[in-house]
Amino acid sequence: MVSETVPAKGPGGGTVLDARGVTMRFGGLTAVRNVDLTVDHGEIVGLIGPNGAGKTTFFNCMTGLYIPTEGTVRYKGTVLPHRSHRVTEAGIARTFQNIRLFANMTVLENVLVGRHTRTHEGLWSALLRNPGFKRAERESEARAMELLEFTGLAAKRDHLARNLPYGEQRKLEIARALASEPGLLLLDEPTAGMNPQETRATRELVFAIREQGISVLVIEHDMRFIFGLCDRVAVLVQGEKLVEGTPEVVQSDERVVAAYLGTPYEGVPEDEAVEEVAAAEDAVAKNTGSTSAPKKSKEGDA
Repeated sequence: MVSETVPAKGPGGGTVLDARGVTMRFGGLTAVRNVDLTVDHGEIVGLIGPNGAGKTTFFNCMTGLYIPTEGTVRYKGTVLPHRSHRVTEAGIARTFQNIRLFANMTVLENVLVGRHTRTHEGLWSALLRNPGFKRAERESEARAMELLEFTGLAAKRDHLARNLPYGEQRKLEIARALASEPGLLLLDEPTAGMNPQETRATRELVFAIREQGISVLVIEHDMRFIFGLCDRVAVLVQGEKLVEGTPEVVQSDERVVAAYLGTPYEGVPEDEAVEEVAAAEDAVAKNTGSTSAPKKSKEGDA
């Protein structure tokens, strides 16, 4: 079980994520426009903004679910491939806004699924169950149990994922993401639907993950959670980065307050444009016959 952790700043160690000029268009509409963002080693960075701001679309561009129309995304200096499993292999893992567990698999089996990018035994090895395969299987199960201990789920290793309470399902999704041994973890609204006690536990879990040397980029609507957690916060409004800085700087920026209260300011598209972007994203995602279409995503935050 994760113990109470002091929210110390992450150590230096270079840039882990470097996104430059990321733009995502759906037809003639733009969901994300020219966004730059970096995450350094051992750092927790927050990404906030009103509904429809483009946060999850930006996440999808980071993780290979979408191919950005423009811009580049680098992980530890290397441009990321445009395939989600290759991004995971490179060292980036994520959770989703809507929980995506294997409901009819056990807690342990769900975490073992996350190990697949770190095991290299081939088909014949699996079929013949040779010594190398059995050794890899034992190592994967041992690591999975370490992660279940880390997230406080070890006692429920044999429970079906669908039978876990909501907060524990969120923890399991994080444990499965950690099973791929990432250097960067992307969390999409990890406290959505949680009560205050579960939210505090998630906060401590994220600090504990950072103590393991893993950087974190997190989308969240709970401002108390995000400002008490992050070293830096970036604000997206209707696809563009409005401001970035320490929690103190962001909280005091009048433009951020205006954005959350719905007060318009110069240069921002009208609400109708945001709705058109959302509609275009849905239409393009359904058009599986188009080679330029991004892969379909179920997240609700366009």
